[in-house]
Amino acid sequence: MNGKAPGSGVETELSTIGGLLLVSTTILVMAALSWGEAVFAPAAFAIFIVMVVWPLQAYLQARMPRMLAILITLVITLVCVVFLLMLFAWGLSVVGQWLVRNSARFQAIYQIAMDWLESHGFAIAGPISETFNMSWLVRTVQAMLARLNGLAGFATLVFAFAVLGLLEAEDLTKRLKAAGSRFGGIDIVAVGRETAGHFGKYMLVRTIASVVTGATVWLIAYIVGLEVPAAWAAIAFTLNYIPFIGPLVATLLPTLFALAQFESFRIALLVLVCLTIVQFIIGSYLEPVFTGSTLSISPFAVMFVVFLWSMLWGLTGAFIGVPILVAAMAVCRQIPSMRWFTVMLSGGKG
Repeated sequence: MNGKAPGSGVETELSTIGGLLLVSTTILVMAALSWGEAVFAPAAFAIFIVMVVWPLQAYLQARMPRMLAILITLVITLVCVVFLLMLFAWGLSVVGQWLVRNSARFQAIYQIAMDWLESHGFAIAGPISETFNMSWLVRTVQAMLARLNGLAGFATLVFAFAVLGLLEAEDLTKRLKAAGSRFGGIDIVAVGRETAGHFGKYMLVRTIASVVTGATVWLIAYIVGLEVPAAWAAIAFTLNYIPFIGPLVATLLPTLFALAQFESFRIALLVLVCLTIVQFIIGSYLEPVFTGSTLSISPFAVMFVVFLWSMLWGLTGAFIGVPILVAAMAVCRQIPSMRWFTVMLSGGKG
């Protein structure tokens, strides 16, 4: 006798097969999401918008005709989204124009750095010069501006999905309640309400953090003497809506431009340190205070989903990654066997 209970080998094999099926299914779903980005990304973004603005529509709907409430909700939503896009485009265009006017400064600093590397025996100057130069940097900024112009089609599709979602939200809730509101032991209506509440709180926190970040970046740029401080504030404000990647870019870009403007590593280092401290305080203190335990997520989990979804859907995925994780955690709270998932990913006490 080997001491193993009868059937334990079969259970182990079934568990292994189940794990392999789960991994295979996850890979196939990710591949399908990446392949169908043109449809899935705007649909996910629209669902997020609908869940964020639904409380506003419900509030208005209780005080006026339904179609008028939907129209006002859509107008407010459209104004907010267009404002953010135009603000970011304006800030980036101002910085891009400054970059073109002062490209000689960057080229001089770049040449000094290459000469220093060559004098210290580093042979990477040649390969770097073939790929990284001022024309490459200018093309990168121009490509970002072109990417913003290409968002019109994406925004149109998102708006169409959002309109249909707001029109059907109330009827869908009624149909779910009529069907029993449960699917696989999950109360869909309860999960939807919880997720909508979390999304609203998430956007409120990100907006507060973005305002504080933008104002602080403007103040630092103004005190240091960095040119176009309003543009840096606009970029920092809008990018802060994208966790991790946004604050990182909003910190590195002003640092590079401070290096070119002042031609001083000390001032550039000062800008880098100040902006890093600001981002650390906001990310490690301000946001946790406002989110509380309900939206407390492990920083590792945030970084992982941001990079994962940015790999699948680009900038849209970087923004929508954390809300998708929040929704997944809300679903897992309804399943007793999956509550460990929310505990493991929680940034607090679970």
